[in-house]
Amino acid sequence: MTQTIFMVGARGAGKTTVGSALAKTLGYKFVDTDLALLCTSGLSVADIVEREGWEGFRRRETETLKAICSPLTVVATGGGVVLSQENRDFMCENGTVIYLRSPASTLANRLEDTPLEDQRPTLTGKPITEEMMEVLNEREALYQEAAHHVVDGTQEPQTVVNLIMDALALPMVR
Repeated sequence: MTQTIFMVGARGAGKTTVGSALAKTLGYKFVDTDLALLCTSGLSVADIVEREGWEGFRRRETETLKAICSPLTVVATGGGVVLSQENRDFMCENGTVIYLRSPASTLANRLEDTPLEDQRPTLTGKPITEEMMEVLNEREALYQEAAHHVVDGTQEPQTVVNLIMDALALPMVR
């Protein structure tokens, strides 16, 4: 396998943590779309949303996704990347998509532990558990549609990496 591996899932699913560990295990490069966007624009997600709205951010997100796609790379995408059919098609056609699936309660707990408000602006203005339930209700089918493999994201990062390696039919790392 030499294609790009795209990690998708809601905020707090572990895309960056697991993606980074997976890249290290595979000897791949790791890129986080939100951090790549920050590096190229000098603006955080929250800054872009404040200046250009969610539409402007989503446009920039698509441009970034396409720009960083390359072989032997694990990409941690933003949680809403699947909202665009163009992005879903692009990821499916240009790599393998792994959906890190976790219940809203797990996601909310993780986000409360490490809020990162400047990188993770609220989507609804509601309490985090309620917001995550709404987000998952809205996006679950899109994550499933985009995914080549769905992996339980509630486990410890190395366990999730091993689950992904198994799903990709690659030798396990213990």
